[in-house]
Amino acid sequence: MKKWMLPEKQVSVFVEIFFLAAFALLFLRDMAWEAVALAVTVPCAIWVMSNILGRAFHIDRLLFALTNFLCALGILVLYDTKPVLAYHQVAYYGIGLLGMVICIYIVRVFRSLRFLAPLVMLACFAFLACPLLFGRETNGAKNWVYFAGVSVQPSEFVKIGLIMVIAWYMSRRQLWPWLVFAVVCLGLLMLQKDLGTALLYYGVTLMLFYASSANLLLTGVGLFGGAGAAVLGYSMFAHVKKRVAIWINPWANYDNAGYQIVQGLMAIASGGLFGVGLGLGSPTTIPVYETDFIFAVICEQFGVIFGLCVLLVYTAIIWRGATIAMAARRSFQGLVCMGATLMLGLQTFVIIGGVVKLIPLTGVTMPFVSSGGSSLVSSMCLAGLIQGVASVNEDDLQEDVRLTEISGGEMM
Repeated sequence: MKKWMLPEKQVSVFVEIFFLAAFALLFLRDMAWEAVALAVTVPCAIWVMSNILGRAFHIDRLLFALTNFLCALGILVLYDTKPVLAYHQVAYYGIGLLGMVICIYIVRVFRSLRFLAPLVMLACFAFLACPLLFGRETNGAKNWVYFAGVSVQPSEFVKIGLIMVIAWYMSRRQLWPWLVFAVVCLGLLMLQKDLGTALLYYGVTLMLFYASSANLLLTGVGLFGGAGAAVLGYSMFAHVKKRVAIWINPWANYDNAGYQIVQGLMAIASGGLFGVGLGLGSPTTIPVYETDFIFAVICEQFGVIFGLCVLLVYTAIIWRGATIAMAARRSFQGLVCMGATLMLGLQTFVIIGGVVKLIPLTGVTMPFVSSGGSSLVSSMCLAGLIQGVASVNEDDLQEDVRLTEISGGEMM
């Protein structure tokens, strides 16, 4: 009987065919050899890294294929709209792969943070304080640091430290260290007026608490506390009031504050079910289309059906991450994996929900797809935490097989 390819092989083949065809179309449109270079470089990099990491760490190849599909999709859309952004994204993708390897190694080697946790906490505080000391306010928030012409968002990288520290103390059943750490981080984000990232931090911390304790009462108290904080943020910050107003009725101020969300909705509607086609449409009419509203660009060019398929890819990543977390034999590693999965899932919901006007727009990025080094590298590192736990799980299974074979041989 004919053997069918494994799911990860099928996804990898689809990615290669899809992007070769897409970049071939862009080459025929512009006759630019850069499209050919990207068409060869990106799929080859995915294939090479999949084989290297698969043999070195026994990673989850399906999860790797899905995350890299999203990365390659972002490069494709950015190249179509603004090629220079795609070149930068390829460079950030390479750095992200390195960050993924480092995170896999950290999970495999540092199975205890007893002495490192306080140092990680201090480093996170320092990172979050940098925008307050050296940053400039952009779109109502002061959450970026500019150095030598390069912009960095420290809160993106603090996500990794936040998950590691909270998972460690929760696995040790120590309440006050992680609670104080989370409160200070949220306080620094409130001072930056970065409420979108604060929502991610709070949501992930609360869901991790429930995952580690199953305490429904205190989780409910946390939900009410979060609702109260949202009301407080609405009353304190003018840009939050503006975003809620345009969420309720963006057409009331179409020429000004509501322009972005209206243009995004019009782009999705103009794409229809099957899209206007790669390279067509008017994606650049959407303000910050390359970051906040890249999902609207995808739906315009490829159609709503393809957009739903992208959502299914995110759903598969979340399902895979949750499965790996539940299979972990150490509570610390299980919570680390669950925290990284929740961070990616919640961030996806917040940004896509804002784009389609399901919830108020918060300004976070679309994981793996949006333009930007901080976002892409951070997302790859979160995927690396999940892959690290998957690698340890595979090692444990292989050890079980080895011990079973030994015990079986002794009995014979």
